[in-house]
Order: sequence, then C-alpha cells, then structure tokens
Amino acid sequence: MIHPSAQVHPEAKMDSSVEIGPWCVVGSRVTLGRGTRLMSHVVIEGWTELGEGNTVFPFSVLGGVPQDLKYKKEPTRLVIGNHNTIREGVTLNLGTVQGGGMTQVGNHCLIMAYTHLGHDCRIGDHCIIANYGGLAGHVVLEDYVTVGGMTGISQYVRVGAYAYIGGQSGLERDVPPFSIALGTRPTVLKGANIVGLKRRGFSADRIQKINEAIKLWIRTDIQKESCLSEIELQLKGQSDVQRFISFIRESETGVIR
Repeated sequence: MIHPSAQVHPEAKMDSSVEIGPWCVVGSRVTLGRGTRLMSHVVIEGWTELGEGNTVFPFSVLGGVPQDLKYKKEPTRLVIGNHNTIREGVTLNLGTVQGGGMTQVGNHCLIMAYTHLGHDCRIGDHCIIANYGGLAGHVVLEDYVTVGGMTGISQYVRVGAYAYIGGQSGLERDVPPFSIALGTRPTVLKGANIVGLKRRGFSADRIQKINEAIKLWIRTDIQKESCLSEIELQLKGQSDVQRFISFIRESETGVIR
C-alpha cells in the first residue's frame, strides 16, 4: 500500500506487501523487502537495500551521500537486513569507495531516535543504539552490542560482541567483547556485562571466567602482552576468553583498559 502523497520512483524495487505512508520519498535505486513499512516523511535514496520486516519511523533519511569530502558520487551502498526498527530522525549514509563501498546494518537491531551512522559502519545483529548515538565512519559493532544514549564513537573504533556502552560515553579506542565501558576521555572498563550475558543464556561459569579475564586486563600496572599472556595462562581453554584475547590482539586503534 502506497499513500497517495508519497513520491515513489517507478524504478524502485518493492515487494507488494510494502507499506509506504504519507509524504515519503523513495528513490530509483532503492530496494524494499517483504513486510517493510515506512511510517511517514521517510526519505530513502541512493543505492539502498532494506530486507524483510523493517519499520522506519518519520523523518529518517536512509542512503544519503556520505559526509566525506572524498565522495565523488560513486555507486556505493547502504544495506539493511531484516526485522530492524529505525526510529525518528535517524540518518544512515552510503559507504565510500575507500571504506569498502558499503554501510551495513544486520538483523533485529533497534536504532533509536536521532542516531547517526556514518559511512562504512558495520553493525551486527541484535544491536541497540539508544537516542542521539553518533557513530563516525568505519565504526564496527559486533553482535548484541548496546550503546547508551548520547554516546559518540570515533572513526575506525570496534566494539566487541555483547559489550555495553554507558550513556554519554565517548569512545576513541576499541571496546573488548563481553564488557561494560563508561566515560569519556578516557573511557574505562567497569567489568563484565553480567546482566546482558545472563539474558543471552551465558552460564554462571562462563560469566565468571570472562569477568576474571577482564579484571586481569584492566590492571594497568602490567604491560599489554604480559597481561594477555597471564590471562591465557590462568584461563587456558576457555573459548570466550580466547575470543576476548584475539579481539585485543587484532586491534589497530588500541583497546581501553
């Protein structure tokens, strides 16, 4: 169903079940999957693809050109998965050639009002970004990440799976998986995301081992590699801990402690 006031380009690709509310604008290169709903006053442009069952609330702009002076109208993309909720006033930009050509949002995410995702961000599945979140270009959120309101994340920062970022934080370095981070300049680790991990079915033993690894990591009196070696020695064979260690060793921007 398409409201008479909506402007939908005839070349846009849409499933017959798509609902487009009043005063929406849909561009020629847009693809909208089955069951997707645009409430009203939504603008979708550029090479943008939405999967199935997405709901986009008023005044969101999806597929706008990157806020990057290097962008020269290349056919880069915004790809959004299935069953996401995108609330009021959200802006999601296309990717850039230099950043891989695609901005991506996974499945079952909640992106709350007035959040901005810069070019070439990659958002995993089941992520929550609260109101006024600001993600610069090339930011990576792995699965099940929660970002508190009014949080800013600098470009190229990664946030590991199951991490929780407290509201009004400012991230300039990577946040390891399973952890809680809070604060700005510097942001610091506060321990394991115990509540979140319980909600995702982690056993008490798994959570304990993760928490022990994080407690060792936040000891700033020990240098990075020595600290990681000590974690491996004390918690050998724990897959979650190994994931934690691997994330830190793969970091290019540094990891908070």
